[in-house]
Amino acid sequence: MLELNEADGDTTEQIDSQVQRAQEQLLQLKRQQEQIEKQKRELEELGRRQEELDRGRAEMTDKLTRSLVVLEREAYDAQKKMEQLRATRESFGQHLELLESIDAKTWNPSDLNKELSRALSTVDDARTEYSQQRSRLQANSNEEHHEVSLPLTSSGYETPAPANTFAQWLQIGLAFTLPLILFGIIALVIFLTMTRAVR
Repeated sequence: MLELNEADGDTTEQIDSQVQRAQEQLLQLKRQQEQIEKQKRELEELGRRQEELDRGRAEMTDKLTRSLVVLEREAYDAQKKMEQLRATRESFGQHLELLESIDAKTWNPSDLNKELSRALSTVDDARTEYSQQRSRLQANSNEEHHEVSLPLTSSGYETPAPANTFAQWLQIGLAFTLPLILFGIIALVIFLTMTRAVR
């Protein structure tokens, strides 16, 4: 009987020991599961951040590349405009010097006609250059939507009037002859009514 009780005691201890080992293994498995889930969350977060990096990098690379092209074009246009403005400024400065150097008091009275022609030619050259450069600047300003406004030149007597087209000449001719045509028609109507009245 004593031996049976001892055997039962050993079996109970073995079972308790196995249960305890199973609980420890279960606890260890739970810890491992928690650790695996934590690693999974970390990996998912890393994946999300990697996607965000790739997307943001692609977006900003595209925007910066396109912006650089636009900026290079703008810089080229600005440089071209600066060169044109510099050339225009130099030209205007030269013409201004020539105009300011004209002094009628220093002219020789015997060469008055020649000096006057030379001075008028200088003024005409300045006017032509001014008009050309003004037109160029306005054309560029209209293309770029930036306005550079220079005052208009008054047309000098040397500047020829612009040529009219055939349609414009036709309108001008009609405007001059219309009163004569109307007067002729009225006179014809009066003449016809008077000749009928006489009969």
